[in-house]
Amino acid sequence: MSITTAVCNSFKAELLGATHDLDSDDIKVALIKSNPSGTYDATTTNYSDVTDNSDEVVGSNYLSGGNTLGGATITLDGSTATVDYDNTTWSSVTVSADGCIIYNSSKSGKAIAVVSFQSTKQSINGDFTIEFPTADASNAIIRIA
Repeated sequence: MSITTAVCNSFKAELLGATHDLDSDDIKVALIKSNPSGTYDATTTNYSDVTDNSDEVVGSNYLSGGNTLGGATITLDGSTATVDYDNTTWSSVTVSADGCIIYNSSKSGKAIAVVSFQSTKQSINGDFTIEFPTADASNAIIRIA
């Protein structure tokens, strides 16, 4: 199916109900395998959307659930709120991924965003790193205008 980069609609509504605390909750990122069977976009609501479709990466040294994101920094760029996280690395992994899901592990896996890598990225017994873009109004992965 497909992955389209988007902040999840359910996340936007949950923000208004104070469900998420992006610099205190356990925010995680999990890899979505190449050629996933599901469709992941703004309508994705939970990490279980990925696991129920068996679309999380399976590979040597990759643990189900992905990595915890650290170093949360919430800022304003003009009138756009952004959150940035430290880059994250899976070491010595053999994986192929088309994208990832960012989700709130502290809140039953509620989806925050999905990201397409635009092509299959892989690592063969090496490091697989997600580098977050500049946290500004035009580039941040998670931004609310």
